[in-house]
Amino acid sequence: MRYFLDTEFNGFGGCLISLGLAAEEGDQDYYVVVPMTEEPLPWVEKHVIPYLKSVPNLLYNQLDPIAAAHDIAAYLRTDPDPEIVADWPEDIALFCRLLLTGDGEIVDVSSLRFHFLRTPGFSTSRNSKVPHNALHDARALRDFVLSTER
Repeated sequence: MRYFLDTEFNGFGGCLISLGLAAEEGDQDYYVVVPMTEEPLPWVEKHVIPYLKSVPNLLYNQLDPIAAAHDIAAYLRTDPDPEIVADWPEDIALFCRLLLTGDGEIVDVSSLRFHFLRTPGFSTSRNSKVPHNALHDARALRDFVLSTER
């Protein structure tokens, strides 16, 4: 199954703040907030931080990076062929970086496929119910992609 990915991070090259995966089917979306390791940039403080808890029908899950990595692995474990779809390369990079748990160590994931999808003219934040919330932006990406495939 495909999972549409979005992340929020502290500016270009900054630390991961939150990660959302919108499942292609069903209502099993995933959302996690990772405690920041640096002071938020002013733009992030204004446009991202206030919306971290804006995920109705899901628990607000704040985990340290190691726990988040294991949590994501557990979430994806039941899918024999998960494909992660993103429209921004840094989202994939931050997702992969989160799976690392130590020097030369990674969480227990069997295999993952990644699909980077260019979406000219489409903006997740402009089409999101809660712009700059990773889960809402991931849902906007999912809805856009699925609507273009019909």
